[in-house]
Amino acid sequence: MSTKLLYLENMWDLEADAHVMRVEKQDGRDVVYLDQTILYAQGGGQPYDTGVIKNDHVKFIVEEVRFVDGEVLHFGNFDDDSFKRDEAVHIIVDADRRKLHARLHSAGHVVDMAVSQLCPDWIPGKGYHFPDSPYVEYDGQIDFEKRDELIADIAKLGNEFIKQAMPVSFKFVNYDELKKLCRHIPENIPTNKPTRVVIFDNFAVPCGGTHVKNLAELEELTITKIKNKDGKIRVGYNVSR
Repeated sequence: MSTKLLYLENMWDLEADAHVMRVEKQDGRDVVYLDQTILYAQGGGQPYDTGVIKNDHVKFIVEEVRFVDGEVLHFGNFDDDSFKRDEAVHIIVDADRRKLHARLHSAGHVVDMAVSQLCPDWIPGKGYHFPDSPYVEYDGQIDFEKRDELIADIAKLGNEFIKQAMPVSFKFVNYDELKKLCRHIPENIPTNKPTRVVIFDNFAVPCGGTHVKNLAELEELTITKIKNKDGKIRVGYNVSR
């Protein structure tokens, strides 16, 4: 049975109710499976959430969340007893961790918004929105003698978007609508089912991650570097913390 991903339709919720499907051990760790979850499972360049799953009798500390074959695996530790099948539980997300990851993920798309105007021929690739050294990658050409100028231009334009306090929204669209909304569509996007599109003012990208409600929450964007990595142009960035 697949796990319903509540964060796709309730991106800013930090608590939710669920029912336990089963509990098992993997490599000495407890794993809880739920019918639905608000905890983000690592993927799409964004780290997993942590938090708590509990009820009146049992508390489970969630240390890692993964998505495998349609199911979300919540790894962690019980404080004492374990959950029983079909037992009702309440999920609470670690708000500080989620907020940081959402800000970093949104900032990655702000970088792309700026790049789409300054370097329209660059084709976006993967993004890495982890706190240690976030970046976005592109296929394209760059004059490295003008790298410092480009770093300044991307930062300036990105911070203009932030100062405009652009709202962030999302919707589910079919493939034809996706082609109309987004400037680039990854090859692995399914064509036979709706895809979630995250929209920054009027800039749309297919994305299943979590984001801020308004770009003003990013406060300030910094472009840390631009370099060539394995034939890709890598734009490093960060946000104020």
